[in-house]
Amino acid sequence: GSHSQLEDTAPRIVEHPSDVLVSKGEPATLSCKAEGRPAPVVEWYKDGERVETDREDPRSHRTLLPGGSLFFLRILHGRRGKPDEGVYVCVARNYLGEATSRNASLEVAGE
Repeated sequence: GSHSQLEDTAPRIVEHPSDVLVSKGEPATLSCKAEGRPAPVVEWYKDGERVETDREDPRSHRTLLPGGSLFFLRILHGRRGKPDEGVYVCVARNYLGEATSRNASLEVAGE
């Protein structure tokens, strides 16, 4: 029928992140866009651990954009390591299920 568009649907990823190579101190964006009804909640994981964004920690340099992409104000990179470097995935969830994006690696360019 004509109201089939209103049926709830499980999330699906319509835009996947791609690998990025960033210079330290530069901004970066990992794209992710998900569709579903109700609109899915997007979370990011880096090397299997959930990424905290400024929603949880106002001082965070990572922002979850309204569409679901992950934005880095500046890539952190210090003598003690490269905290932003790693493999990221985006996961979109609603009550019907979840969808996981492809892996995207973020690398910090050498000195």
